[in-house]
Amino acid sequence: MIETKKLCFSYGNTPVLKDVSFTAGEGTLISVLGPNGVGKTTFFRCLLGFLKPSSGSVLINGKQVNLYSKRELAHEIAYIPQSYNPVFNHTVLDCVLMGLTSSLSTFEQPGPEHEKKALHCLQMLGIEKLAHRGSMKISGGERQLMLIARALVQDAKVLIMDEPTSSLDYGNSFMVMKCISDLKDRGYTIIFSSHNPEHGLRWADRVLAFKDGCIIADGPAQNALSGNVLKELYAIDVCVNNVSTRDGEYTVCIPLGGTNAQNV
Repeated sequence: MIETKKLCFSYGNTPVLKDVSFTAGEGTLISVLGPNGVGKTTFFRCLLGFLKPSSGSVLINGKQVNLYSKRELAHEIAYIPQSYNPVFNHTVLDCVLMGLTSSLSTFEQPGPEHEKKALHCLQMLGIEKLAHRGSMKISGGERQLMLIARALVQDAKVLIMDEPTSSLDYGNSFMVMKCISDLKDRGYTIIFSSHNPEHGLRWADRVLAFKDGCIIADGPAQNALSGNVLKELYAIDVCVNNVSTRDGEYTVCIPLGGTNAQNV
C-alpha cells in the first residue's frame, strides 16, 4: 500500500502540492492526469523519497518513506522514466540486470540466478527474445518494456511510471499500456502519468486529476473524467461518450475545439 496524507510541497515560497491525500492498495492501476506544470512530477518525486515534503507524509506499507534506507526502498517502489537514451550498446539483459544494483554488494557481480530472474522478467513482458540484442538496436516501445523489466527485477510491488508512452507511436503505446495492465492483474500497484485522458479511460482503475497542485477529481475513470473536469484541466470543450465495438464498450473523449482564453 502507498498513501499520502495532506502532502504539501513548495519550491521556496512557491507552493506546488497542496494537501494531496490518497491511498492505493495492491493490484491497482492509477492514472495521474493534468496539464503541464501542475505538480505531477513533483508528486512522483515525493512518493519516491527524492523530495522531502514541506508538510504531510508519504507512507509505504504504513512506514514513512524517509525512514527506509535506499536499499530497503528499492524493494518497495520502483521508478520507470519516460525515456531512456543509452550511451553504450549494452544488451537488453545487461540493462535489466542493472535493476539489481541495490541487491548486490559493492563488488558483487550478477550470477546465473540473477540472469535467470532477469530473463523471467523479460518473459513476463513478452520480450525475452530481445535479451541478447543491443539496447540501441531496439524500438522505442521495446526499450520502454526493457525499463519496466529493469524495475520488475527489483521485486518492488509499487511501480511509478512517468509518461510511459510519451515518445511512442500508436501501436507501441498500446503494446506498453497492455503490458502495464497485465502487471496490475499480477498484483502490482502502478501509478502512471499521461497527457492522454483516454489512457485513464481505457486502462486505469482510478484517476487522479491534478490542477494547481490539488486533486480536483479522484475516482473511477468513467466518473472522474467528465467533460466538465476535462475542460477545467485542459481549457477546451470535450465530449465524453461510450463507443461499442466487437470487443466491448469503451469510453472515449473527443475535443470539440472551444477554448477558455483565460486559461490558455
